[in-house]
Amino acid sequence: MSSNDENGCPKCGHTEVDVGEISTTGGGLSKMFDIQTNKFRVVSCTNCGYSELYRDVGSRGSDLADVFFG
Repeated sequence: MSSNDENGCPKCGHTEVDVGEISTTGGGLSKMFDIQTNKFRVVSCTNCGYSELYRDVGSRGSDLADVFFG
């Protein structure tokens, strides 16, 4: 995915990102039974690897890239 935003990555200024997903366990019983209750989108700069996590609330990747680039 790429963006036309002039600011680019907060660290290096590059304007292309990858969007991925990770899931994590919470606390208490979900941790004991390894139930993954927290989902996040990871937006990473394809140049330097700088990444930010966003809680997955149904946003699409292009919306997240806009947040990442400010």
